Amino acid sequence: MSDTPKFEVIDRRKYKAEEEEREAAASKPAAEPEPEPEPKKEEPRPGPQLVTEAPRPPAAASDDAFEAELESEPPLPPAPTAEEVRQQKSAYDASAQRLEELIRAQNPGVGPQPAVTFDHLVNQLYVSSMIQMGAGQEGQRTRIDIIGAKQTIDLMGVLAEKTKGNLTEAEDRTLQTVLYEMRMAFLELTNMISMQSMQSPPVPPPGKR
Repeated sequence: MSDTPKFEVIDRRKYKAEEEEREAAASKPAAEPEPEPEPKKEEPRPGPQLVTEAPRPPAAASDDAFEAELESEPPLPPAPTAEEVRQQKSAYDASAQRLEELIRAQNPGVGPQPAVTFDHLVNQLYVSSMIQMGAGQEGQRTRIDIIGAKQTIDLMGVLAEKTKGNLTEAEDRTLQTVLYEMRMAFLELTNMISMQSMQSPPVPPPGKR
């Protein structure tokens, strides 16, 4: 056998081409990433929409609005016109007449109800104040509403002041007499309460006996 070595022929052009491609790729700047598409804005739809949170005004503006709301008084509703008052009064009288006829049909012995007068109003306030001061409570523990009695008496005083010069002589005499009696009963009751509180021993504070 021959000892002559074998030679393998290598095509250096192939390696050179691959090396040039690698160098070209390295020298080429990296491609910038493509920008992401912006989310499509939804167009407003007609009709009601759900609002999760209302926009909040600045703190200073909110405080000013709150103070202005407290200072401003609510506007009064417009007064009814003369025609509206007339129609309402007519409807009220017709309804009251039907009610009275119904009561008479169920209770034949009941006569017609007397018309409400100024004396009825004065008497109503008088009776209310007396009950609040403990009158007519025999046979049971007396319950006194002294603050309520004072308010009722003050209402009678307002009535006397606002109707001054618009009452008959009999109506004015009745009003002044009843108001005098109500105030006198109030004075007697408050004096009695004051005397009882002075005579009763002082209540010791809690924890000290």
